[in-house]
Amino acid sequence: MLKLTDDGAKIHLQGQSPTADNGMFWFGAALLVGAVAVAVAMSLLSERLAIGALALLIIGSFIFNVQRQKQKKAMNGMINGGVLWVRAGEFVHDGQGKRQHVQLVDDDDITLVDEQLQIIGLDGTPKYYISGFDSLQEAKAAQAIMKGQALSKRHANIKMSSD
Repeated sequence: MLKLTDDGAKIHLQGQSPTADNGMFWFGAALLVGAVAVAVAMSLLSERLAIGALALLIIGSFIFNVQRQKQKKAMNGMINGGVLWVRAGEFVHDGQGKRQHVQLVDDDDITLVDEQLQIIGLDGTPKYYISGFDSLQEAKAAQAIMKGQALSKRHANIKMSSD
């Protein structure tokens, strides 16, 4: 839902909140089962086998943390839920109890792909992906506001509500 404000718009994004990868969940569950198995092995097996099992658990934990950090880095810059406050040259994302204020640079390219806004830096690297808009018109309106353009008739299919 889009609400126009004095200096921009407030948009409620309808996307799903980013969740952990299902593969990471199962890998973490396997580590938990492995920890229990190592505890049992330490009490039942010889010292060499118990130390070997503990070493495997430590290596598995290290791999898990490396993969989790890669996934966290990949998710950075993806916005698909919460409230988006859009103004000319900037936006504020309020989601999951965190507020992120982003000031756009003049050289940033704001493009629309399907119903997703992509903000790409001067060097061609993607900075932000914003999805979860109710409609294509809402995404186009957000793009126009971020670029500092005035809303025209092509953005006029916006429902107004009185709160």
